[in-house]
Amino acid sequence: MYKSSTVGVVIPAYNEEGFIGDVIDSLPEFVDQVFVIDDCSTDNTWAEIKEYVDAEAQQASGTVAATDQMMIADGAGETVPKSQRFLDRRIVPVRHQTNGGRGAAVQTGYELALMSDMDVVAVLDGDGQMDPGILERILDPVVDGNADYAKGNRLISRSHCRQMSNWRLFGNLLLTMLTKIASGHWNMRDPQNGYTAISTTALEQLSLNDLFDDYGFLNDLLIHLDAHGMTIQDVPMEALYGDESSGIRYGSFIPQLSMLLLTGFLWRLQRKYFRLE
Repeated sequence: MYKSSTVGVVIPAYNEEGFIGDVIDSLPEFVDQVFVIDDCSTDNTWAEIKEYVDAEAQQASGTVAATDQMMIADGAGETVPKSQRFLDRRIVPVRHQTNGGRGAAVQTGYELALMSDMDVVAVLDGDGQMDPGILERILDPVVDGNADYAKGNRLISRSHCRQMSNWRLFGNLLLTMLTKIASGHWNMRDPQNGYTAISTTALEQLSLNDLFDDYGFLNDLLIHLDAHGMTIQDVPMEALYGDESSGIRYGSFIPQLSMLLLTGFLWRLQRKYFRLE
């Protein structure tokens, strides 16, 4: 619990072998539940998750094997827990039977957080690029009541930007401009930053199944937040890059996302300004 709020953390993971265990292990003690969503990885990500959770379960009870109570999701539908009691554990592992995209993995985690009655839900990727040590800074705008949704911002200063490659920086700046227009969040930057926190009160007002499933999920969510009159706040953070590789290929991603943003922009205007009651 953090500042009297229960905290859930969603960790979407796809082919994060060698990273996912360290990410789980580095989460602060105040986190109440961790929803680790393996989006049908083709490497040993799921094996690492099972090994980690088995060890934690055996340490806690000495008898119960966590692999007997794993949770399965189909990647696009609702999560089906084998044991409701398993939702009471701190680490809740889920494996999608099909690859649904990062957005689908986050949606599964959000649904579980709502089932578990969390007050605020953070998202932290399984690739080690997001520092768990600044989780409090990501949570503060939401738990303090200053915003419905908080997100990291790696473009807050020149020193932060220099840690990105030129191509990644160009793509991010272009998508920032396009997402500002589409979402109406004019003070927002770095929309591709997936280090986020949202109140479950805000989550309950959104239709998660209507959101885009893949990497455009973050941009689409910003559009829906504005359409529902919700506030967001950027949180300055460093860009951390190691041996992991980004799943975003900006050459194809930018044209695809541009069409999504145009569609979202028109939908937002219709819903927010022209909807007939």
